[in-house]
Amino acid sequence: MMTSSIEQLAGKKVLFATISTDAHIDPLTGLAKYLQDCGCDVRWYASEYYTTKFHRLYIYHYTPRKHRQVNEENADEPPPGGTRVRDRVAKLNHHLTHTFARPAARHFENIRSIFEVFPFDIVIVDNMFTAAPIIRKILGIPVIAIGVVPLAEASRDLPPYGLGITPSHHLLGRLKQAALRFLTDKILFKESYKVYEQVFKTYGIRNKGANMLDSIIKNADLVLQIGTPGLEYQRRDMGNNIRYIGALQPYSADEKKLPWFDDRLHQYRKIALVTQGRTGKDVNNIIIPTLEAFRNTNVLTIVATGGSGTEALRAKYPYSNVIIEDYIPFADVMPYADVFITDGGYDGVLLSLQHRLPIIAAGTDECKNETCARIGYMKYGINLHTENPGADQISKAFDTILATPLYKTNISRLKEELSQYDPVPLSAGYVADLLTKRPA
Repeated sequence: MMTSSIEQLAGKKVLFATISTDAHIDPLTGLAKYLQDCGCDVRWYASEYYTTKFHRLYIYHYTPRKHRQVNEENADEPPPGGTRVRDRVAKLNHHLTHTFARPAARHFENIRSIFEVFPFDIVIVDNMFTAAPIIRKILGIPVIAIGVVPLAEASRDLPPYGLGITPSHHLLGRLKQAALRFLTDKILFKESYKVYEQVFKTYGIRNKGANMLDSIIKNADLVLQIGTPGLEYQRRDMGNNIRYIGALQPYSADEKKLPWFDDRLHQYRKIALVTQGRTGKDVNNIIIPTLEAFRNTNVLTIVATGGSGTEALRAKYPYSNVIIEDYIPFADVMPYADVFITDGGYDGVLLSLQHRLPIIAAGTDECKNETCARIGYMKYGINLHTENPGADQISKAFDTILATPLYKTNISRLKEELSQYDPVPLSAGYVADLLTKRPA
């Protein structure tokens, strides 16, 4: 039914609206371009910072007005008049309040203005775009939320989302989880949730979730969750609107380029690939500890800095077993690597798993702790439970992974599961199916 309904997408008006960071925008670009190819008029609402990106994609771009333009470069900065937050829980609460809760109304008013000139048929958001429930209720437009981080739906079977805690199935553990859910919703993050609740009341909307992320999921017509059941904790109360779509990846133009290669890939029997993504600016977190762990050893250490401190690192680590680049196409190098060392960026983790590459995970912020927790819990690698591991921790984890076939076995099983999904056409089918069922 989905295949036939895709043919009915021609002429439909689709608005993508996302939090303005690479991690929230990039995974949706492949679907956007596919919908364009199906004949949809596709447009995007995001920060002015991304104008060049959307011009290159030939996607019309609307920018937010009348509020601070959060983007990849300033997402960690305090709002005007604020101070930088250091405490982990306070920092998360700060982000929930100032990056997600408060801007929800302003995002909605911007999108309502867009609707007056571009009467879109559907809105596709990332699962942290807080204006989504208001769009659906006030404009009456169907909303699809795409899970760009591990499934954020609250569950009575799980600890609260965002703390990176793995589930317990024992009685005392389940009681502790229930207490933690109450603590996070009613005490730790009370300020941000109260702000979001007030936004709902302003528009006369009843909140369907106990917290912000859960509200977005429960108020969406569909949630297309990137990943598969094998990447998620089991839960008995998963919403009926949630669909897994596999490893949805960013758009890539069919450009004929020579693959990245270095002769040393064939000269070393052990290879480690390390990155902190584009948002991890402090190379002291993972990159330098990894370089210290393997400098002048028989482990080829390949570093993708994302543009942070590349030349300084090359000067400090001029060893023959070290390769340091701003950017390396992971698809070119992962087939050679033995271990992927990362702060838990979801895109990179999915790509690693698709290449049967075990993971050393070291991340605590921006939901990355939830990705890292799943890696350790499901034995796809080792979670170091920190964003500042020592060189000895990395070296020990590397040796443990190489000596433990279980990690490769588990990942091979997951790769087979991932191969059963064709993410972009599958997602487009859900879009078409929802629009087809919508009353005229």
